[in-house]
Amino acid sequence: MEAIRVQQVIAEDGEVVITGLPYKKGQPVEVILYQPTSITPRPRLTVRQLRQSGLIGLWKDRDDIRDSVA
Repeated sequence: MEAIRVQQVIAEDGEVVITGLPYKKGQPVEVILYQPTSITPRPRLTVRQLRQSGLIGLWKDRDDIRDSVA
């Protein structure tokens, strides 16, 4: 399946017009519309904040996780 992504701003309520697609008359296509959610970027951690966060070594005591190289 080939996917083509087209982003547009709605100009008329309830209408989407897509032109310039590489499909011929009579070919079946499927259209799925998503309304993007605004994503707020997370602040970056400094090295000090990362060390103090508890993320480093979080899974060190998990016996069910093995060394992937081995």
